[in-house]
Formats: sequence, structure tokens, C-alpha cells
Amino acid sequence: MSNTKKYYSHNNLTIVATTSMIADAVKNIVGDCAAVYQLMGPGIDPHVYRARESDVHKLAQADLVFYNGLHLEGKMGQVLEGMHYFTKTVAVTDALDKKMLRSVDFDNMYDPHVWFDVSLWATIARYIQQQIMITDPDNAQIYSVNGDAYIQKLERLHRYVQERVNTIPVAQRVLITAHDAFGYFGRAYGFEVIGLQGLSTDSDISTKDIQKLAAIIVAKKMHAIFIESSIPTRALVAVQNAVAARGWRVEIGDELYSDALGNETTQAGSYCGMIMYNINTIIQALGK
Repeated sequence: MSNTKKYYSHNNLTIVATTSMIADAVKNIVGDCAAVYQLMGPGIDPHVYRARESDVHKLAQADLVFYNGLHLEGKMGQVLEGMHYFTKTVAVTDALDKKMLRSVDFDNMYDPHVWFDVSLWATIARYIQQQIMITDPDNAQIYSVNGDAYIQKLERLHRYVQERVNTIPVAQRVLITAHDAFGYFGRAYGFEVIGLQGLSTDSDISTKDIQKLAAIIVAKKMHAIFIESSIPTRALVAVQNAVAARGWRVEIGDELYSDALGNETTQAGSYCGMIMYNINTIIQALGK
């Protein structure tokens, strides 16, 4: 493997992260001591992402690979599973005990969208920090200081989200989105969360699903539903039309970031910025 490392043009630690959320955590921890490559950019849906040949090269030639796990990277699953023959691979959700995860209706399957509970993400950040320190002990002190500062920032962010949620009545804490990505958010911060689609955006949406959600919106007298940055809006437009046919009006709120961060030049381009943007957008729409 030493020869293949020449693919990269530096001598520092090389880390590949699949999603933008993981890459953001890694970058905060390593600072200038490592090169970090992220496979999935802004607006990319990890559930349906297919590995390119260049991705496989990057993965195989990295010193360390971080991926989410829990089948988030559905189409890349086999590639990631086989990559441990070439380099060290780490599923960041291995940091969490199974009892901390949301189980789903399939045997031994869990909700992969753990980053929406900031307290869980802080636990994952600690795990990422530890894995990097093991891989590059020469710079362990830097990773220790950077990682601790990042985790403290996450702890403050968790409290901020709780404070923002407390500004709206409990009865208004119902979040309806394009797919079931916000379950951990709902559990951590006291929201009822309803997704049109299942945990994976690779699942189909039927007319029955649309009508069922429309009935819920009318029954709960919901005023806003939310689109997501990595998912087409047409399904929620169909829901909006079905609601109108039942004599109720629901607005499609501003876009939420679910499975990917935003562009680097925007607030949502960092994990902390994305969480702040989402919670402020939700509270502004539901608090009316």
C-alpha cells in the first residue's frame, strides 16, 4: 500500500469521509495536520449515491476512512465493506450503543440519521477524535485539543436547540418532512416527526402515502411542511394539493438540510451552522 499513497500530493495523514457531516467533524479535529477528502458534496443524497472509480481510488489509498454506517450509504455499502482489506475503515455510528439508536421495522435495522441529535453527534465526534489519535499518535496532542474544543461547541449547540424549542408550545411541535430523517431530532427535542418517505429516499412513494399524510395534516391543522435539500419537491407539492382538496391550506416551508450540508459559503455549510439554520427555520414556521 505504500506505493499507492503517492496518489496524494502530501506527506500528512490522509482521511476520506463519505458524508459532509462526517467530513466537517474530521476537519475540526485535524486542523492542518491532515488532508480530508469528502466523497459526497452539498445536496448529495447518500442513500442513492453510487461510488465512482475515482472514489474507490481515494478510499483505497487513504490512511483512514470514516463512514456513517447503519446502511446510510446504501449503494456504497459493498464498496465500504470491502475496503478494510486496503485501509482502516471506521463506521462512526459504532460509537453508539444499540440502545441509543432508533430501531425500525426490519430485523437488526436502525435509523442512520444520528446527527440530528447533537448530543449523539458529540459522542460520535469523540469517537472520531480517538480513532484519528490512534492512527496518527505523533499529532495526538493537537487532535486532543481541537477535538475537545469542537465537542464543547457541540454541547453548547445542543443547549441552544433545546432553548429554541422551548419558545413554542408543545402542541405545535409537529414536524412534517419529505422523508423520515428527523427521528432523532424529534426524540431528543420533543417533536412528533412525520416523514412522507421512509428512512431511505430509495423507497417509493404511493398515492396512498400522499393521501394518508394529507389526512394527518388536516386533522392536526398543520400550517407548514418542509422540503429537504437533497430530495425533489414534487412529492410534497402533491401532498399540498391533496390537503387543498380536503379544504385546508398548508404552506411548504423553507428548505431544511437533512442528509447533506449546504454549500461551504452558506451558514449551512458547517454542521453547527446547518443545525442552527434548521432549528431556526422550523421554529419560525411552526411558531406562527
